[in-house]
Amino acid sequence: MDDLVGKVAFITGAASGMGLTMARSFSAAGMKVVLADIEQEALAEVEQEFAASNREAMCIKLDVTSRDSMEEAAQKTVERFEKIDVLVNNAGVAVRGQLDQMEYQDWDWTLGVNLDGVVNGLQAFISLIKSHGEGGHIVNTASMAGQMALPGIGVYTASKYAVVGISETLRLDLADDNIGVSVLCPGLVDTNIFHSGRNRPAELEASTDTSIMIGGTGSNESMQETIKQGALDPKIVGDMVVKAVLDNEPYIFTHPELENMVEERFKSISSSFEKWRTYRQEHQV
Repeated sequence: MDDLVGKVAFITGAASGMGLTMARSFSAAGMKVVLADIEQEALAEVEQEFAASNREAMCIKLDVTSRDSMEEAAQKTVERFEKIDVLVNNAGVAVRGQLDQMEYQDWDWTLGVNLDGVVNGLQAFISLIKSHGEGGHIVNTASMAGQMALPGIGVYTASKYAVVGISETLRLDLADDNIGVSVLCPGLVDTNIFHSGRNRPAELEASTDTSIMIGGTGSNESMQETIKQGALDPKIVGDMVVKAVLDNEPYIFTHPELENMVEERFKSISSSFEKWRTYRQEHQV
């Protein structure tokens, strides 16, 4: 997109963390913003912030796992601002534990937010972006865990690999419609991801504590604080996302120092290709 002034952005998970800083960055670039989040109290505070600054914004309570809720949010956005130009599927949660220790509730909750939340956003908004014929952009929040496997967060990793795959395919599918797609793959950012269990529905609670380093019997708050001290300021991420939308950049890597870890994965893949190429040559198959 060449210019963001006057355009409309819809952002999920927007009452805190990266979602909120994206909204601030988009607004600073001259956009009208819709901030959607499941936390009503946090939304009320954000609404006051934007009202005080006289920025054009609307806050909507949204459960991204609900198709009806997402469709309703899309309609409210169009009713208020007449169209939608940029969609940011950002809401996310995390659980920890080895895959063999995970329960169905862990899978259902994590995939419901991290994967179904993205799908629901795409289903509700793509046709609206297409309808005005001016193009647009979609940003899906994945993670560096969507680029490389890490021990102890397999459910989260699976959800983020899926978001990367969806984003890469969607970019190809929507190119002719002048709709760009970026996938955001952050490393550790100072957000509320450690506290994501605060919004976990009671019916999806697991029998064992799988919260991500917070609030459970196995949590280590001093370790958590140490990790957070080294986390990236989410404001930096918000500004990087604006840059990616303007430049139609396919990937947003907030932590370039992690490139070597991704390179190791691709080295392993390349090595396996060579192994099986040799096998087929030796067996003439």
